[in-house]
Amino acid sequence: MTDTTKTRGKIDPSNLSFKDAVKRVVDAPRKKAILKSKANGTLYHGDCIKIMNSLEAESVKVIVTSPPYNIKKSTGNGLRDGRGGKWKNAALQKGYDNHEDAMEHEDYMQWQRDCLTAMMRVLRPDGAIFYNHKWRVQGGLLQDRHDIVNGFPVRQIIIWQRNGGINFNKGYFLPTYEVVYLICKPDFKLASKANAIGDVWKIPQELKNEHPAPFPVKFARRCIESVDTGVVLDPFIGSGTTAIAAEITGRPWIGIDNSEKYCEMTKKRIERHHHCFDSVLV
Repeated sequence: MTDTTKTRGKIDPSNLSFKDAVKRVVDAPRKKAILKSKANGTLYHGDCIKIMNSLEAESVKVIVTSPPYNIKKSTGNGLRDGRGGKWKNAALQKGYDNHEDAMEHEDYMQWQRDCLTAMMRVLRPDGAIFYNHKWRVQGGLLQDRHDIVNGFPVRQIIIWQRNGGINFNKGYFLPTYEVVYLICKPDFKLASKANAIGDVWKIPQELKNEHPAPFPVKFARRCIESVDTGVVLDPFIGSGTTAIAAEITGRPWIGIDNSEKYCEMTKKRIERHHHCFDSVLV
């Protein structure tokens, strides 16, 4: 990647107002922001916790995200951390681009809690996080992710009924849903009439996507349109679904991913959507 920071000058994020940060790409810790769009967002390549900690506190209205589920560290018969599970053709058989998705549970739990802590720091007093995750059966018992979200202000659990899936375990029924933890700051209120939407969302999975574990644009749109206008953040931007949904709804956005491959995937996807990216690397 060509380094052009010398021609643009370095910016200290701590001395930069959030309004200016949305309009310009700033230096991220260790790694630089990969592009600035003519659309309405900023895409960062780097560690999401470090980059979130460089953003202005209480500056983001809504966070829509779905982290890696640590699915390959499983007691089940599906992926089994790549050691001969039955789901041989699964997109996540090899993990993500540069994340194996097979951390020790305690390490994974702490990583996700650190991510949520960084999200809460940047969230406005009237903001909310839509934290999409998946409950699993581990060792014959339900793993409901309470150990991750415990202590955070979870206001509601939304069920995303996505259908489909494969179940290799005869001990329980085929799971056809995922959960969305609505984690809110005290002053959060839904947008006008959004409180009439039910807490079970029947939205089909995203099928035509290069990313191994995308959620659909319709899902991200519903989250974004359920809150009032403000900056949208996805610290695990993946293929850019949240950015596309933000563009459709006219919201400014920030996306972060530690995979250069996925950042390029996001860039190309938004180029196809808008045909207006400034692709100069900075």
